[in-house]
Amino acid sequence: MSGDFPILSALIAAPLAAAAVAAFIGQARLLRWWTLISTLAIALFSLPLYWDFDPGRTGFQFGEHAAWIPFLNVNYSLGLDGISLLMVLLTTLIAPLCVLASWSYISTRVREFMICLLVMEGAMVGVFSALDFVLFFVFWEAMLIPMALLIGVWGGPRRVYAALKFFIYTMAGSVLLLVAIIALYMQAGTFNIPDLMGRPYPPGFQCWIFLAFFVSFAIKVPMFPFHTWLPAAHVEAPTAGSVILASVLLKMGAYGFLRFSLPITPYGAQYFTPYVLWLSVAAILYGGLTALAQTDLKKLVAYSSVGHMGFVTLGIFALNSDGIQGAVFQMVNHGITTGALFICVGILYERLHSRELDLAAGLGKRMPIFAGFLGVFCLSSLAFPGTNSFIGEFLVLSGTFARSSLLVLCAAPGVVAAAAYMLRLLQRIAYGGTHNPDHAAIADLNLREVLTLTPLLIFVLWIGLHPELVAGLLRTSVEQLVQQATQTAAMAGR
Repeated sequence: MSGDFPILSALIAAPLAAAAVAAFIGQARLLRWWTLISTLAIALFSLPLYWDFDPGRTGFQFGEHAAWIPFLNVNYSLGLDGISLLMVLLTTLIAPLCVLASWSYISTRVREFMICLLVMEGAMVGVFSALDFVLFFVFWEAMLIPMALLIGVWGGPRRVYAALKFFIYTMAGSVLLLVAIIALYMQAGTFNIPDLMGRPYPPGFQCWIFLAFFVSFAIKVPMFPFHTWLPAAHVEAPTAGSVILASVLLKMGAYGFLRFSLPITPYGAQYFTPYVLWLSVAAILYGGLTALAQTDLKKLVAYSSVGHMGFVTLGIFALNSDGIQGAVFQMVNHGITTGALFICVGILYERLHSRELDLAAGLGKRMPIFAGFLGVFCLSSLAFPGTNSFIGEFLVLSGTFARSSLLVLCAAPGVVAAAAYMLRLLQRIAYGGTHNPDHAAIADLNLREVLTLTPLLIFVLWIGLHPELVAGLLRTSVEQLVQQATQTAAMAGR
């Protein structure tokens, strides 16, 4: 693809254009096909980013720059490094799978639902591509309303409560993020994100900015104890909403730590690192033990996300190459595996009209194809060797061990808990017990459902057996980030 072609702008604009066309389509079946074809085309169109990306180069690639609000020095500026490239590809991969997962489940207001999905895709790509803080904030806020609508309009019985809770928490974080952006502009005179990195801001200033960043991004991750909006949102959201939340939206908080907290406020990051590391360990333990106590399948997977994202923040704030590389691995892996698990729960709900584990006991005997998919995704979730999550979790623990063996020792029970709740889930569904419900009328996966889960299964095994697929893109960007953070922190601390 030509280096002059604005591929990032195209990836942002294409979903919005598809949403505009969808607004004039009246037939539900045609709407589904239009959205599926649009998202598949966008996913294919994003692949040249992987092929054309130079993993040996530092800095941002595929750059696009234009003046936007000159008197405020705000520009339309886009670009990708290895970290943001993976997040963009994850977003474009997940979007068509969300359409397939909603094919028969969403039967009311189909047009509005598909428009929300498309608008969210454009905004999420914008978040990971923006290199101007004002532009980033616009995209950050743009995905908030469609997500709240997905929960509040097409969700479960308590959908309004869950949507309001999600909206209030996210808006509270956004206010602090806006304050930090304005403070940085007053200090540096620019909104350009690369220009804001690597500056020796005063230590006290860095600490306050880091705290504002931390609360905003911790809510989005969500970190313990800012996580309470997540179970309600996941449980009430439709399947596509849960998949987008788990696969992409939670990654925005971790991405914020990597893109802003470490390179812009490295002294503040190092000062508060011990507290963040112990909060991450608390999230791992809390998420694992709470998931172990759940009988509602969606709640189980939702609380497992708290524990898995605890590993992500643990790796980020290990502040070394192994830890950060493992954290980005886990961001990608969690998006694939947990998104797949939520699709599996949605498939069960369409058949059973319940998410209770007891009612799904022994279902694997009637649904062997489904049980096969579920088995691989459960093994991936507990980081079984050979699956995608193993290498990420290994790197996170390796990087954390280099910083503190006590932290690894304290986080270890979370690993055991993940194995316990995932193996219990798999055992109950695949084999059941002595008093299984009657599933004689339940059919196995249809072709659409197989096509929805197969790409995720391929990535689970492909990344697990060939991790260089991800590691090759990350190495230079992570090394630059670590070097930038440590050098600038040392300068600020003098």
